Amino acid sequence: MSETPSLTDYNIAVLVPCHNEAVTVEAVVQGFRASLPTATVYVYDNNCTDGTAAIARAAGAVVRTERLAGKGNVVRRMFSDIEADIYVMVDGDDTYDAAAAPEMVERLITGGYDLVSGARVTDIAKAYRPGHRFGNRLLTSIVAWIFNSQVTDMLSGYRVFSRRFVKSFPVLARGFEIETELTVHALEMRLPTDEVATAYKDRPPGSASKLNTIRDGFRIFLTILILVKEERPLPFFSLVALVIAAAAILLAVPLIETFINTGTVPRLPTAILSTGLMILSFLSLACGFVLDTVTHGRRELKRLFYLAQPVPARHEPKS
Repeated sequence: MSETPSLTDYNIAVLVPCHNEAVTVEAVVQGFRASLPTATVYVYDNNCTDGTAAIARAAGAVVRTERLAGKGNVVRRMFSDIEADIYVMVDGDDTYDAAAAPEMVERLITGGYDLVSGARVTDIAKAYRPGHRFGNRLLTSIVAWIFNSQVTDMLSGYRVFSRRFVKSFPVLARGFEIETELTVHALEMRLPTDEVATAYKDRPPGSASKLNTIRDGFRIFLTILILVKEERPLPFFSLVALVIAAAAILLAVPLIETFINTGTVPRLPTAILSTGLMILSFLSLACGFVLDTVTHGRRELKRLFYLAQPVPARHEPKS
């Protein structure tokens, strides 16, 4: 029987992107230092003006800076700079349960997963406002339907990654839409993933959310559309072609009826428009076929790069 590996056998990095989280960052750093004693906690200062960096440093975190505003830019910098076997990423607002981290890391190791997400569970209305909850369910359902997945909390900010995931993930997002990119990358690459139910609480007094339900929800929806276009080009452009072809046919039906009855085409501009739309429809379908081939090749390259990364290695004690 093989021995269950200890968390001390792995180099674990806790990544905390922060923008003005002076009220909560100390609790976050202390919580993860307690739950994962051998891990290194990295706090990335994203243009903080309230002393977040100093507080995090005093609490025992390694503090670094990313000047480009937006969570996606911070994640890109963190994934590029930090070397580890296992990465734990969490928001700096002290709403996620640090005590759940060991279970999530162990699940990643024993299950051979590349991504373990913390699915938020709470009865606190302020923690998970109805608008956020509805938006998350709607967007998660759209992604689950398009990519045929069982994801229940696509927008969770609490995740554990393997080194393979982190070093093969091309971060493109700039803001909160990074969560969508992380999920779609795992689904499109068919990486082994799992979810762990984790407690979720509201922010402490004096701490304000940076998330705008309508603005950020719209940006996330646009991100989903862009990712569908890039990762599922044939269905995307086929749908566009179908819509354009339907419009062309609707315009052409009266013209065809008139031509059959009278032998003339009195509305020539409409006939030209209908013909142009049908040509455009076929061009859209052709784009879908071409881009589908390109996407397949790009997916193969990403898979090869993923396989080139080492699996998490146990750090055997020196004799």
